[in-house]
This record gives sequence, C-alpha cells and structure tokens, in this order.
Amino acid sequence: MGQATWETVWMTVVSMIAVAIFGIILGLILFETQNSNSIGAKIVNWVVAALVNVFRSIPFIILIVLLLPATQALVGTIMGPRAALPSLIISAAPFYARLVQIAFDDLDHGVIEAAKSMGATRWQIVTKVLIPESSPALVSGITVTTISLIGYTAMAGAIGAGGLGNLAYLDGFQASNNAVTMMATIIIVIIVFVFQFLGDTVVKKIDKR
Repeated sequence: MGQATWETVWMTVVSMIAVAIFGIILGLILFETQNSNSIGAKIVNWVVAALVNVFRSIPFIILIVLLLPATQALVGTIMGPRAALPSLIISAAPFYARLVQIAFDDLDHGVIEAAKSMGATRWQIVTKVLIPESSPALVSGITVTTISLIGYTAMAGAIGAGGLGNLAYLDGFQASNNAVTMMATIIIVIIVFVFQFLGDTVVKKIDKR
C-alpha cells in the first residue's frame, strides 16, 4: 500500500509540473495569436487550437492505448509509473492550456495597455504583467487539473501503470478483496484533499483582491 501510494503521488507530481509548463506555453500561444491579423499567427492559432481540442476530446483510457508505441519509444517500457507519464501529460496539458487562455482573457486589458504605454517589451508584459496578474487563476486551474490527474493515474494503474489504481484493481477487485479496494479509495480521496488544500492555500496567499 505504501509503495502504491508513493507511485501515485510521484506520477501526479511529475506530470503536474510538466502539465503546468506545457499548459502555460500552449495557453500563451493561443492568447497571443487569437486576435492577430498576421496570416502566420492565425495559422499557428488554428493548428494549436485544433491539437488542443483533439487531445482534450480523446478519453484517457483510449489515449493510453493510442500512445503505447510512443510511450515505448520515449521511456523504453509500457508498464509501470514512468510509462503513464506521456499519456498523463498529453491528456491534461491541453485541458490546462484552455484554462490558461481563459485566465489571460479575463485579465483587465487596461493593465496590459498601461504596461505598453510605459515602453514594456512583449516579453516583459508576459513575464511581469500577464502571468503575475493571472497567477491566482493559473494556480486554481492547475489545482483542478491535478485533481483530474489523480483520477487518471487510477485509470492508468488499472492497465499496468502501478499506483493505487493498479493495487485496487489487481489486489482488490480481481482478488475479491474489498478491504484493499476501499483502503486504496480512501487514500486517493485523502491525496485529492491534500492537493486541493495546498492549491486553495496558495491562491489565498497570492490573490491581491
């Protein structure tokens, strides 16, 4: 049980970090190109938006199967916690990217215009205005995404990725041991509560409203 719990937490944390990075990059690309008059920017926006929508639409359990060849090439195995990472990241990053785009869209554009009038470069606007001002929404979004990731790890575990999902399925369901299934479920719920508490705490500390 301890090993399975560690595997679940490890998969969640590693994939959460990667999702946060890729999600912010994708969300920023969508935000920066959505109202551009440049043909190149419109093409980039269309391509990125299409990829985001496609990967958001594929059910996670199907995505795992579709990515088995890529997983084998990337991590050298299709079993264990490491093998779950590509599917976890690719499934959750597009979802978080949309939350990032919404957070940027909801930002008071007067703040951005004020930064422009003071001569700030685009990079400075992104790093010192856009992301800092949107940070409460970004943290709230990654918290919601992380909760989904915990559920995804359980599904991944059912097909051999390890963690509490694997334990609940093999040693619980297939062995008709309800105690193991119940304990794994309780631990997953506790993990969810911990991540939600941490996310809410960070949001309260950085929210300037």
